[in-house]
Amino acid sequence: MKNTLGIVGLIVVLLSACSKSEDGGTKPFFYIPDGFPDPVYQFQNNPVTPEGFALGKKLFYDPILSRDSTIACGSCHQQFVAFAHSDHRLSHGINNLLGNRNSPALFNIAWFPNFMWDGGVNHLEVQPLAPIGNPVEMDETMANVIMKLKRSNSYPALFEAAFGSDTITTQATMRAMAQFMGSMISADSKYDKYKDGKVNFTNAELSGLQLFRAKCESCHKEPLLTDMSFRNNGLDANFNKDAGRAKITTLPQDSGLFRVPSLRNVVLTYPYMHDGRLEKLMDVMNHYHSGIQLSSTLDPLLSTGGIPLTAMEKNDLITFLGTLTDYTFIHDNRFKE
Repeated sequence: MKNTLGIVGLIVVLLSACSKSEDGGTKPFFYIPDGFPDPVYQFQNNPVTPEGFALGKKLFYDPILSRDSTIACGSCHQQFVAFAHSDHRLSHGINNLLGNRNSPALFNIAWFPNFMWDGGVNHLEVQPLAPIGNPVEMDETMANVIMKLKRSNSYPALFEAAFGSDTITTQATMRAMAQFMGSMISADSKYDKYKDGKVNFTNAELSGLQLFRAKCESCHKEPLLTDMSFRNNGLDANFNKDAGRAKITTLPQDSGLFRVPSLRNVVLTYPYMHDGRLEKLMDVMNHYHSGIQLSSTLDPLLSTGGIPLTAMEKNDLITFLGTLTDYTFIHDNRFKE
């Protein structure tokens, strides 16, 4: 590995938190892929252990976190679509209530400085509190969650195995979930193998990569395929329905700004944009080519009205985006329910 969490932290992670991979070898729960920067979330204070990972996984898939025990994190974050919500425009919560945003995919989130489409959560260990407390998602309080976990037949022993005490607290619950979700690493796509010199690209894939680097990488920077910024990409001319980042900062200049998502696994994570309004990747190409809506907060990179693309260039870009699918990740037994 080219990057480290620090010698002590790395040794703890690699030696105490390994699992058997599908090929029978030993695979760490958390690792830093070659070429990746150091993660934002540091595991020294919450080292990943098999017991902590297992507890976090159980919590992730358990609808006990919702008020009526019908919705789990895994309900809206499904592994086979890179932990996005398959073919759903908007998040679905208890009583089939709809949110107003698309459920984002979950992977490589240990590298995120903040979370949600508007960046309203700034730490991995508190991120689950947002959907748990959201009235159109899980609609529950942590006080009730902790009470239910304490009353269960299985959780006290699982917390003791993970943290050395059967006392169930919000912090321990959040740390277990951080161990599981923070270990969701996607870095084994054809694109990654091409960069490592293990496979070749087709002519169309090479053309798409060159186009991507020329026309898209300003926002979707390699290797994470996002620059973690918030931008107005011209979806709307006004933001009465959803002010985006401005809902958090209250700054007028942040109106209509949303997180730049990672394009890893993008073929799987449709529909697209913060509200899922675009169903296909070709719709996305057409938006950037000729659908840009002008507004006072439009990103300067789009100020000329869009990104000119020929029909062949759109197809080549989509072909390249297909190389970002990480089949190892979406079939990894460690993350299966």
